[in-house]
Amino acid sequence: MIMDFIRNNKFVAGVLAILRIYIGYTWLMGGLGKVTSGGFDASGFIQGAIANSTGEGATVQAWWGTFLETVALPNAGLFSFMVMWGEILVGAALILGIFTNFAALMGITMNFAFLFSGTVSTNAQMVLITVFLIIAGYNAGRYGLDRWVLPFLKNHTHIVKEKAKEKVVVA
Repeated sequence: MIMDFIRNNKFVAGVLAILRIYIGYTWLMGGLGKVTSGGFDASGFIQGAIANSTGEGATVQAWWGTFLETVALPNAGLFSFMVMWGEILVGAALILGIFTNFAALMGITMNFAFLFSGTVSTNAQMVLITVFLIIAGYNAGRYGLDRWVLPFLKNHTHIVKEKAKEKVVVA
């Protein structure tokens, strides 16, 4: 009953649109700030998280520190690029309401990476709101471009049509 309400109610879709735009704006501004500053480099942040993963008062779990040290730090340029443009793309997609579920999933993934690295800030709040967007599914993008894009893709993509035919044959 609650899931049906969250996933199908048009009033809830309006509330979700406001939350979606707020989260999108937060991501977009964060990404634009990094891109326009001209010199965003995640290596300092990564090194700080690695330093906080050892010792008695560690605030970052050791397994995450190991990941950061062996994967993220050697590829800090790639991670810097992915953070900057990931924030912009997630923000724009959420504001426009296009591919909302995928954008929310990528946003929550970035939020968890920041949380794992010891950053609190607004990340926990963003995770909570994003969980509602993901649970709501299509309803989160009902008042956005998903309203037109998803049905268009459903009707015009080969893969979806083939799966629909398979279901008809099986039934």
